[in-house]
Amino acid sequence: MVQLTLNLHCSTAFGRSDFLISDSNAAAMAWIERWPDWPASPLVMHGPPGCGKTHLAHLWSERASAVLLTGAALDEEGLAQLVARHSCRVVIDNADEAPELALLHTYNWCWGCRGSLLIIARLPPARWRIALDDLSSRLRAAHIVEIGRPDDALLAGVLVKHFADRQLSVSPGVISFLIRRIERSFACAADIAARLDAAALREKSPVTIALARTVLAQNGYWPDEGSDGDARP
Repeated sequence: MVQLTLNLHCSTAFGRSDFLISDSNAAAMAWIERWPDWPASPLVMHGPPGCGKTHLAHLWSERASAVLLTGAALDEEGLAQLVARHSCRVVIDNADEAPELALLHTYNWCWGCRGSLLIIARLPPARWRIALDDLSSRLRAAHIVEIGRPDDALLAGVLVKHFADRQLSVSPGVISFLIRRIERSFACAADIAARLDAAALREKSPVTIALARTVLAQNGYWPDEGSDGDARP
């Protein structure tokens, strides 16, 4: 089967009840819930796109009343505002996109005021291209937690929840068909559920494998010729 990445846009809910736990993210969630009992060094969480990193960033920001920043938006002016507000608890999403000097100064600020720093990134710091030796050495001392890509059980649970929220009864066969074809991300699961809900209403039909195949094809996915709906990409 040829699979293309869906370019789907949706509004993602970042509440605790919206985050489902499996082996792929249990360790990361345990650290979120363990705060403020964290090590003195910053915590780095890394994982592939769509694994729930940003969701975890929002959960910790709410739990710790922390300032949530994005790496691309991090700059010296933003750091000055943190200092002025004496904000010592900070989470930086997509931190591998941050200017190195601003990230180093943010690290030093949180460390100096005995705050907490959560760094979210796609790759572990050891795989970043870091020019500043001071930043590299500090990140090597951080506690590293890996988040895996959503596994079948987790993605299936997310889909079931979204369909249930929409008062749709969907068979295990449809769920199995979908998890083998959609992008393994929470946002995609939510958007596919919304698209199937709309299609079912429009067609006055239950959510079947045939309907799912049509909706996926309309958004860039094509099953193998002669596929029985169970082939994995």
